[in-house]
Amino acid sequence: MENGTWLSPAVLELDGLSGLGSHRRHVYFVLALASYVLTLLVNVMLMATVAAEKTLHRPIYVLVCNLCANGTLGASCFYPKLLHDLLAEAHTVSYVGCLAQILVLYCYVFCEFASLTVMAYDRYVAICRPLAYRAVMTTQKVWQLLLLTWLLPLLETATGTVLTARLPLCGRRIQRLFCTNWALVKLSCVDTTVNNVYGFTLIFLHVGQAVLIGVSYGHLVRSLLRSRCDRRRFLQTCLPHVLTLSFFTGSLVFDVLFERYGGGGLEGVRHALAVLFMVAPPLLNPLIYGINLQHLRRRVFANLVPLLPSALVRGQQIS
Repeated sequence: MENGTWLSPAVLELDGLSGLGSHRRHVYFVLALASYVLTLLVNVMLMATVAAEKTLHRPIYVLVCNLCANGTLGASCFYPKLLHDLLAEAHTVSYVGCLAQILVLYCYVFCEFASLTVMAYDRYVAICRPLAYRAVMTTQKVWQLLLLTWLLPLLETATGTVLTARLPLCGRRIQRLFCTNWALVKLSCVDTTVNNVYGFTLIFLHVGQAVLIGVSYGHLVRSLLRSRCDRRRFLQTCLPHVLTLSFFTGSLVFDVLFERYGGGGLEGVRHALAVLFMVAPPLLNPLIYGINLQHLRRRVFANLVPLLPSALVRGQQIS
């Protein structure tokens, strides 16, 4: 509130890049652009491989493809605005654009949790009930699960965005690289109890979801480590899932805690966590699953070979 009146929410200021010199911003621009292009390439290549190869039209590969599609959504929500701000003198965003980024960003976050949960269910059935796997994970069942992984997060996100959009703003400076729900809520000077309760409900719900997935994988590990064949199976299908879930949940929790309770002296750490949280999962997910799922790795490499320079291919054949 300025001079006792509420502010017009037409334009908001993003303060995450303040203090960066022109040279450093250009360096970060090149790094961010390279990271974004690489993220798009690895995700699109994996999705295209799964779509083109009929032998990969199985639940685990379809679910990995869905995870990559969600990672592409998250990266495309974050990178374009960051790249623009790294070259622009004024770091602003419209109020409507800020709400739109919040909607897409949180849909990506919640869809990631939902996708990892469905993948955990798939692995549980495949390992603990292998004889019933085909009967349980039918094509219809897989598409129903995929629909839920998108509809439920969209409902959660839309509800939170509507609750935030109803708040009048008393400030316009956001201390972030991008718009987040809590950063926008803090600009309001009216009661935000409903937003706080809803936010903490979602936090506990999804962290609890991650804990339950971790517990279920603990039981799977105990059942899988009885033989060398089972250990290999765990390393190929379950370990990448555990790593993805742990990294995503840990980075998200730290980012939320720093945003709500971090002091002014931790701004650099908070921005670094935010970048890590938005950059790493979309880039690492296709690499982790593409490397560890043997059949998928072979098909990706088979599709890559025709794209490589002929001299490089001949050199590999000679060696």
